Order: sequence, then structure tokens, then C-alpha cells
Amino acid sequence: MQTTMNSRSSNKILAKAAIILFSFWVVALILLTRPLLNNQQNEVSNDVLQRLSKAVTELENLKVRNQELQWILTNFSHEAQSGKIKEDVVERLRSTLEDNIRMPITFGNTEKKSTGPSKEYEVKRRAIYRGVQEIWYFVQQELEKLKKKGHDLSAPELTNLIQEILNSGKEHEIVLLNDLQELSSMEGHDTWRTTESRALSDLVQRRLHYVQNPADCSKARKLVCNLNKSCGYGCQIHHAAYCFIMAYATKRTLILNSKKWRYHRGGWEKVFLPLSDTCTDPSGLDRSNWPGTNETQVIELPIVDMLSPRPPFLPLAIPRDLSQRMIRLHGDPQVWWIGQFMKYLLRYQPDTQKMLDQAKEKMKFKSPIVGVHVRRTDKVGTEAAFHSIDEYMLFVADFFNKLEMKEKVGVRRVYLASDDPSVLPEAKKKYPDYEFLGDVSIAKGAAVATRYSDSSLRGILVDIHMLAHTDYLVCTFSSQVCRLAYEIMQTLHPDASSKFKSLDDIYYYGGQGPHQQTAIYSHKARGAGEISMEVGDVLGIAGNHWDGYSKGINERTKQSGLYPSFKAVDKYNIIDFPVYSEVAVAE
Repeated sequence: MQTTMNSRSSNKILAKAAIILFSFWVVALILLTRPLLNNQQNEVSNDVLQRLSKAVTELENLKVRNQELQWILTNFSHEAQSGKIKEDVVERLRSTLEDNIRMPITFGNTEKKSTGPSKEYEVKRRAIYRGVQEIWYFVQQELEKLKKKGHDLSAPELTNLIQEILNSGKEHEIVLLNDLQELSSMEGHDTWRTTESRALSDLVQRRLHYVQNPADCSKARKLVCNLNKSCGYGCQIHHAAYCFIMAYATKRTLILNSKKWRYHRGGWEKVFLPLSDTCTDPSGLDRSNWPGTNETQVIELPIVDMLSPRPPFLPLAIPRDLSQRMIRLHGDPQVWWIGQFMKYLLRYQPDTQKMLDQAKEKMKFKSPIVGVHVRRTDKVGTEAAFHSIDEYMLFVADFFNKLEMKEKVGVRRVYLASDDPSVLPEAKKKYPDYEFLGDVSIAKGAAVATRYSDSSLRGILVDIHMLAHTDYLVCTFSSQVCRLAYEIMQTLHPDASSKFKSLDDIYYYGGQGPHQQTAIYSHKARGAGEISMEVGDVLGIAGNHWDGYSKGINERTKQSGLYPSFKAVDKYNIIDFPVYSEVAVAE
């Protein structure tokens, strides 16, 4: 009898806890949407809700201020056109207001070219989107904990109730994210984002072409990189990109020595276009190992693991002269920057491009489609944990559920890549409502024993190309292939920083410098494993646990542990790179 009473008492406590969490979620939804309707202020104790509510309110206030100023300036414009006010007075007024509110202003029938949204506006917009995701990570994790307790106490009614709350909460999150995306499109800035993305990418590509094509190769300063690192394809491509970044930062022409490349004995140029049309000769009057001097004509570069001294411009550094444009345009400018080097490096030879086009046509690859990369073999147990196909498919389902809130989806299509031949058949059997594209023979060729064959190279080229061209990527960032596909994806969209879900790591680049964040809200440790921080503290981030918390070290207090993810933002490592004044900036 006593055991039954204790069980009932525990069930009541869990039920109350579930109701409290459900109430928490409802309040969160009201607070998230209310700023779009009115300016009513609410006292909310939860830090996450305060931040999101404040952020949405600020976003709405910016729009209202812009509309009011547009109305005032339109009246000024009409008076200027009638001769009552000089036109230059209106222009000076507009310029002054833009400088103060940091937002572009247009009025009347002006022909002035749109300058797009401010950097602060774009950063805030993306922060709200991530904030909605973070609050759901937290609520979902807490409810899952309660559900597990209910299961342990043999309380099926409670477990079912919590599952219903989880399902309902997920729908709310999907609607909010969709609304935020639609709001972004309704603001009329999509054209600017596309134009700016092309212009900024074009500038970087022209700079890379300039440094790679000196007028006189015999006099050019060179950086020699040997493509002989003992690792897989993704790792070797990242090695080549590291060399390319070093060449750009030192204003030297990169000479990629790829003779007897493990993936193709004919060398790099058998698969990709040459890095230079004018300079491929590694010889020079004098040569030295890194770092050499500024006058040394030829410098040989070691692998990043052996690099000493380490310069400040290694990833995740971004160039100062382009940094503000990059931060304004992209949710992760560090990845965008690396993607630009991949864009130049991985320009296919016509035969390679033809092979990829034929593979895409043969498998009837088309949107909407989610890319899934399941890395097994040598990674599992050493660099990464095992993840079942079910874990990946949860996020595939989320993508299509979100899309179906906006439009009809005829086929739930997935491109599945893996180095384990058993994964594709398993997925097809377990998920008959999905159409899976992929090739088991590619998985067989990706095995450690056969990965350096011609067929294996074709397979990995196909997998990365297809993954990068999907609409959303589900993978593990512990895999070089996954990160490479994500980097290439950034070159195909104005901003694809949110088009992924990693089951383990946050994005990183092998051999990178410190990845730091800055605390934007204070936090007092609430339990074991958490750390305290003050506004402005620099945090070395080790990872996001995808449960509302990140792990890192407070560099002021030297404490290591968990902190709420939403209370910190990336601290970009902005470095002085060459500005390449020889390459004109397009108007």
C-alpha cells in the first residue's frame, strides 16, 4: 500500500512538473509573438524569454522608426520637387538620419540605389531565429527528462501526456521559424542579399585569380604546398585550402605539388582546373621552409599540425577589410570565408563536371531534398560516437514537416551518403515513406582499404557534390566530408549558415586558432557543472550540447563547464590581411 501511495505521489509531482513546463512553453509563445502585435511589456523571470522578447521588440521598433522617417522624408521630397526646399537639403537630411539610425532610408520615387538593411538589423534578425531554436532545445530536453522518469515509474498516462506536449511544442517552434523566414522575405531585402552575396564573392574570386596569376612567374613570390598528407579526401582538401589561405595572407602564388596524389596519380589537374594559368613552376632564386622572410622567393609550407610559428590568419580568422560586409551578409562569416577558397580550388575539369551532371540526372536528383551523411568505419570509437540512422531521420522529418507547413511536398527525398554499405538498405527498409537516393557501391569504395582508387574518388566527388546541393544537411561535423559539403553549400546561397544539423560537434577547421565567444548576458552558475560569467567575458567554446547549453572555459576566471548558449555570441577573429588594392571593387 505504501509503495502504491509513493508511486501515486511521484506521479502527481511529475504531472505537476509537466504542466509547469507546458505553461512555460505557452508563455514563451505568447511573449515571442506579442512584440509583433503591440508594445505591452511583460515581466518574465526566465532569461531566455526576456532576450527573445526584447530582440523581437527591437526589430519591430526599427521597422516602425524606418516607416515614420520614410513618411517625413517623402513630404520633404515633394516640397523639394515643387521648389520649396532645395534637393541637396533633403539628401543631407537623409544621410544624417541614416548615420544615426544605421538603417537605409528611401522615399518618394527616388532612383537612389538600395543599400539594403543595416548590419545590426541582419545580426539581430538571425539572433532571433537562433534564439527560437535554443529555447526549444532547452524545453525539449527538460520534457524528455520528465518523460523518462515517467517511464521509469511505469506511468504511461504521464508519459503520453508529455509526448503530446512535445509534439505540440515542436509544431509551435516550426510555425515560429517559418514566420520569421517569411518576415525576412517580406521586408524586401532578399534582392540586396543576393546581389551583395554575388558581389562579395566575385571580389574575393578576382583577388584569388590575381594572386594566382602573376605577370612573371620567374619573379613571383611563391608558396609551395605538397598534397601528400596521410589522411582521407576531406582532410586533404582542407589541407589544400589551408595552404591557399596562407598564400592569400602572404600575397604569394600557391604552387600545389600533387604529383602521385594518392587519390589520382595524374595529379590535381586531372580532376580540377589548374590553380594558375601563368605560374605552376615551383623553382626560384632562393627557397626556405616556413616562415622564411618577406624577400625569400619560394617558401615551402608544412602541414598545419607542424606549422611554427603559427600566424594569426589561420582559420577561423577573417579579413578586416571585408569583415563588416561578411558579418552583415552571413550568419557564420568564418565558414563563408573558407567556402570562397573551396569555390576557387574545386573548379571541376570538364570531364569531372560531366560525370557529376550525369550522376545527378541518372538518380533524378531534385529539390526539395535533404542530404544525410552517416560516417562510420574508422571514425567510430576514435573521433566520433556511433549514431543510428533513426537519429538522423528525426531531423530529416523536422525539415519536411516545417516545409509542409508552407507548401505541399509530393516526395520526401533524401540523398544518403555513407562509408557503411549497410546504411542505405537499412534506411529504405525502416522508412518506406521516403525516397532515398544514393549508391551502395560508393559506400563500399569509401572503406579504408579501397578509398584511394579511381572509383572511390568518383564516389566521394559525387557524394560531396550532391550533399552540398541539397536543401538541408544532416550529418556529424566531426566528419571532414560533412564539413566540406557544408563549406561548399555556403557558395551556393547568400546565407546557408542555418541549413544544417550536426549530431555532434559545432563547426570547426582542423588546426584552427581559438574559437571564442563573448558573453552578452551575465550568468550565475545554478548547479554542478555550470560556470558563472559577466557581460564581456571571453569564452573558449568547446561545443554546443544542443540542449540549451554550451561547454567552454571562461578565460577570465579559468572555470570550465556549461553555460546557456543564448547568453554568448561568436567573437570573430578579425585580422589584417592584404587588401589587394590592385583588384578593383565593383560598384
